Order: sequence, then structure tokens, then C-alpha cells
Amino acid sequence: MKKNRNAKENYPMSMYNKKTIEDIEVKGKRVLVRCDFNVPQKEGKITSDKRIVEALPTIKYLMNAGARVILCSHMGKPKGEINPKYSLCAVAARLSELLGTNVALTADIIGEDAKAKAAALKDGEVILLENVRFDKREEKNDPEFSRELASLAELYVNDAFGTAHRAHASTAGVADYLPAVCGYLIQKEIGIMGKALADPARPFVAILGGAKVADKLKVIDNLLTKVDTLIIGGGMAYTFLAAKGYSIGTSLFDAEKVDYCRDMMKKAEEKGVKLLLPVDTVIAKAFPDPIDAPVDVQIVPSNAIPADMMGLDIGTETRALFADAAKTAKTVVWNGPMGVFENPTLAEGTIAVARALAESEATTIVGGGDSAAACEQLGFADRITHISTGGGASLEFLEGLELPGIACLQDK
Repeated sequence: MKKNRNAKENYPMSMYNKKTIEDIEVKGKRVLVRCDFNVPQKEGKITSDKRIVEALPTIKYLMNAGARVILCSHMGKPKGEINPKYSLCAVAARLSELLGTNVALTADIIGEDAKAKAAALKDGEVILLENVRFDKREEKNDPEFSRELASLAELYVNDAFGTAHRAHASTAGVADYLPAVCGYLIQKEIGIMGKALADPARPFVAILGGAKVADKLKVIDNLLTKVDTLIIGGGMAYTFLAAKGYSIGTSLFDAEKVDYCRDMMKKAEEKGVKLLLPVDTVIAKAFPDPIDAPVDVQIVPSNAIPADMMGLDIGTETRALFADAAKTAKTVVWNGPMGVFENPTLAEGTIAVARALAESEATTIVGGGDSAAACEQLGFADRITHISTGGGASLEFLEGLELPGIACLQDK
């Protein structure tokens, strides 16, 4: 594993210098802990407990320190209605196994059962509240709901980086009523990512992929002020290639963002930032349907995509080009796949980038989503410095935005 730690530049310094669970006295106190237990399930069975496992260090610290722990989380999108499909029942059972103690699930969130179980807690014991999104006031950050939730406890800990970009009652609202600090997971996220953005070891390389330029506008803008090399792959690359005057066939294309791409290429040149685009492209007649269906492909130069073909992954020369940039960097941030990663034939570009990061000596940081999935599936996860637990949150972090779930925490 590689380096980490804290720092800062244009962002509010308070974004990074937050109090943690080790900065407060928790013994005998009821502590409300926001976790991210939004785990994948099939027929009521958890298919990956990764997010639960990642929450354990914070939970165990609080239990061992004598806190009376009240865990809360959302699951899925029940739209403010009680829906057994989204119950945290399986999470409570898995937590009980992992912690070696019974973790009771409350029948409600702020009702009589939750209040009774919270009041009955003894030092070192833990309960789990039912899905906070069963109440429609959660996502509206309703002050009354926040106050009721806060009334269950004396302290608040946010350890759910994956929802830190949401100003919801359980992620930010409760901090209006309780002393609020971060857990180990958020401390790790803002420490490592903050260091990369504020005071990176150089060369600093950022790799951006994914489908649409529009999704990454502010990220590109922000990173161009920080990186030495910016690599653009995935579907968003074709609008950049079109902006260079290349024929891109039927590839994904955002006509409204062509001028923006030209401006970004000009900005990169003015700032002395190397901007790398695909030099060759994997093409096919059509997008695979279903997405994992067999597809006939060929590789052509990126400036010679036939009019009736579409680009669906980066080609072999581009994979080598991008990999070399990653391997010679000292800091690498990657967010977004290089092609249609869900299709085995069109996943090679994403795999090549994942492998390059795993083989790099740099501090390597991978955003959530498909980039993280690629590293996990290929067995590279333990060779990456940090894989973020929050797709949307890590993206907003890269944009330079202050996240509500972190901004609400006490500064050191």
C-alpha cells in the first residue's frame, strides 16, 4: 500500500481538517453513526458486504471506547414509503455476525421502538435503525425529522462518504442539533483525496472516462488547474475528437459541448498541461444489445472512424499511451471507464488502465462506479492506494465542491 495524509489549496481548509471520533469523549454517550449500508441484495440476501466491512473500524472503535452506538443508513430508493424490499434486516444480521454481538434492528426510525431501544443501550452495545429513507422527510432534510433523529443521541458521527454529497437529514441535518465529527472512512477519503488535489507528488495525472462530457464539465475545469497530464477516454472522448475536426462516425457525441472541448484543449495548452486523447479506437457497427452480447470489432486510428461505425473502447496504441503516463506518474486519479466495460470484448481499455495503476509506484486513487468495479473484479484492489467508496461524492470532490456531509462536521 502507498502513502496518504491531509492538505489543501483552493478548497475551504475546513473541508479537510475535521474532528474525528478520536477527538471526542464517547464513553457512556449515545452516538448516532451515519453509515453507508446501501449494499447489493438478491432475493433478500446480501451479494457484497464490502460497505458493511468498511464501516467496522469506526463501529468497533466506538464500541470498545464504551459508546452506546446507534447506526443508521439508507437502502435503495423507497421514495419515502415503508417497503420490506429495502429493509435493513439483512444488514443487521450480517453486522451481528461480523461484530460477534447481536445488532437489533428497530421497527421504526424515530418512533417508539427506536426511542426505547436507544434508551436501553448499555456501554459498548449497538443497534441499527430501520432505513432512514422510509420517511420522506429524510431526503428533504426536514428540520423536524432531523431534530427527532438527533434526539436519540448525544453525539453524531458521519462515516458515509458515499452520501456525503447529499444534504439529507441523516447526512447533514442532524449536525444542527448534535456535536458532529467524522469516522475513519470519511477521514481516510478526505485525507487521501485532499492530499492528491491540494499537494500532489508530481507528475500528477488524472484519467477521466465515462459516457458524457456533460457529466465531467466541472471536473475537467478544476483538474486542469492542478494536473500535469489529463487523459480523456470513454464515450466523452469522441466529442473532444470531433472538436479536433476528426470524423467520429456514429460514436457518442454531444454537439452542444464541442466548443467547450475546444476551450478545454486551448486551456490545457496555455497552462502547459498535457491533454491525451485516444489515438486509436475499437469500433463496431452498433452498441451491443444486450450490453454483454458478442460484438464484432476492429481497431482504427481515431481520426479515421468510418461514417457507419461507432467507437466503443480505446485501441491498443492508446492503452499503451495511457498506461505509460500512469506508470511514470507520482500521483494518479482515475474516474470513469474507457469503454463499454460491461461487455467483455469492449472492456480491454478499462482493464489496461486498471492494470497500469496496479503496476504503478504512484499514489493511485480510483473513484467509485465502473473504475472501482474493474479494480475489484481483476484482483487489483489491494494494489491501489485508495478506492473511493463514493461515486457521486468523489466526483463532486474532484470538482472542488464542498460536500454537505463533511461541511457540517466540526473543525479541529
